[in-house]
Amino acid sequence: MLEYMHVRNLALIKDCEISFTKGLNILTGETGAGKSVLLGSVNLALGAKADKEIIRTGEEEAFVELVFSLNESARKTLESMEIEADDGCVCVSRKFTQTKNIFKINGEVVPARQVKELAGGLLDIHGQHEHQSLLNNIKQRDMIDAFGGEKVRDALNAVSLACERYEELKDELDKAEHMSEGREREISLLKYECDEIEAAALKPGEDEELEEAYKKMQASEKLLGYVNESMGLVSSGADGDAGSLISRALGLMRKASATDEGAEHMAEILASVEDMLGDFSLEASRYAESLEFSEEDFARTEERLNTINGLKLKFGSTIEKILAYYGEKSAELEKLENLSEYIEKLKKDVNTSLAEYKEKAQALSALRKSAAADFSKLLAEELKSLSFLDSRFDVAFEGDSDTVSKNGFDKIEFMISTNPGEPIKPIKNVASGGELSRIMLAIKTILAKKDEVDALIFDEIDAGISGRTAWKVAGRLSKLSREHQVIAITHLAQIAASADSHFEIVKSVDGGSTVTNILRLDDDGEIRELARMLGSDSLDEATLSNARELKQKADERKESL
Repeated sequence: MLEYMHVRNLALIKDCEISFTKGLNILTGETGAGKSVLLGSVNLALGAKADKEIIRTGEEEAFVELVFSLNESARKTLESMEIEADDGCVCVSRKFTQTKNIFKINGEVVPARQVKELAGGLLDIHGQHEHQSLLNNIKQRDMIDAFGGEKVRDALNAVSLACERYEELKDELDKAEHMSEGREREISLLKYECDEIEAAALKPGEDEELEEAYKKMQASEKLLGYVNESMGLVSSGADGDAGSLISRALGLMRKASATDEGAEHMAEILASVEDMLGDFSLEASRYAESLEFSEEDFARTEERLNTINGLKLKFGSTIEKILAYYGEKSAELEKLENLSEYIEKLKKDVNTSLAEYKEKAQALSALRKSAAADFSKLLAEELKSLSFLDSRFDVAFEGDSDTVSKNGFDKIEFMISTNPGEPIKPIKNVASGGELSRIMLAIKTILAKKDEVDALIFDEIDAGISGRTAWKVAGRLSKLSREHQVIAITHLAQIAASADSHFEIVKSVDGGSTVTNILRLDDDGEIRELARMLGSDSLDEATLSNARELKQKADERKESL
């Protein structure tokens, strides 16, 4: 359930905190006080689009925070997001400025889509005009799908995948059939490109090795001069080269060490130097040999690099990209060279995928019809409790089984008769605004049980009703609030009197600016608010007495449910 809401700098709200309770939470107040803004704040926190103008005048940012008790659905969602649950609660917040939005779940920054995913298992919001969705056939189908639960969702997903597969194959077939028009010219071009790449016999990494060798060849003359001169200085055989000098020095130090053992260590050092000079001479000789190449080797390397670089200009900036291009074009060439066989294969695949789609769509339709039958029975019972005593309800199915759609081929129409003797007709041709509100309340009640949603929010579900029907709606909300937390905005005193917790939305002027606040009413405050809602201009004893009688009647009706 929704336990706590904090709103700051949003429209008329400067800083407002609300702690909701179990049962039926009622919000009332004068027209324009900001009741819908408060519940609109819930939508904003859960990912709805925000108009920049919603930020309170003179402020740079707005903030909304919601705290829910954690149910099993939300716990699983948090686990999938790798977000830790916090003491059996989940906190969702949103801060927005003129340029950015920041969503958080339990203090961790998340994208809006994750907030929306989490919200689906926490609460269901019925907006002021949502009952109009009952007139939309697609929305009606969505309601049946939602009622059908996991089986329908799985079947719908299977239909969607089958539809996607069919459409992919159909597109591929269309392309293949169009390919036959310029087939010969396309084959010629592809064959030329593939032959050119094949003839090059490219190897990954070959270009890098060749470029290194080519650079070395270009610099080899200079390098060879350096090496030969170094070798001459070390071991040319002349009396003045380093090797000869070290050898003479070593001979002298050995004579010295024969006379004095103290010179032996220096003789060992010179012997090491002599060995190192020998190693250098051997390594330098090998290196010099590696620098030697023929003009033919140079020309061959240069030609190979020119070939590879030419292919890079045409087909890709690296050998790997050239080979990938070759693979793609080879596959296209094979298709074109065997186009007739390829088209025939695609036709078979298309027919097979279409048959699979139809099979899955038929299975989905059967599940929908079964769900619709149960839905109709439950809805008829709910409607009786909302003053539709002699109504009849049914779900009509139409649709062309040859239709290919990710939602299947069903077209659904809600049918109703609200008066005895009248034929059953499409709901859009029969129901009034008030009737639609009550029907939507009944549907929300059914779906809430099915989806096990903890909290239900109704923004003016009482549109277009009054009198005896208002008591019926109040009773339905009270009964529903025994299994779910219900938060409702209302203008009807009968519904407000049924509240377990009653909040008043008050608009006032503070420091020259308009501010909306919310107050949880005590018993006396609730009576005064009910008196106002009954239309009284003054709170005299007679008016307050009427309000007390209304509250007492509401309490008695709640106990009898």
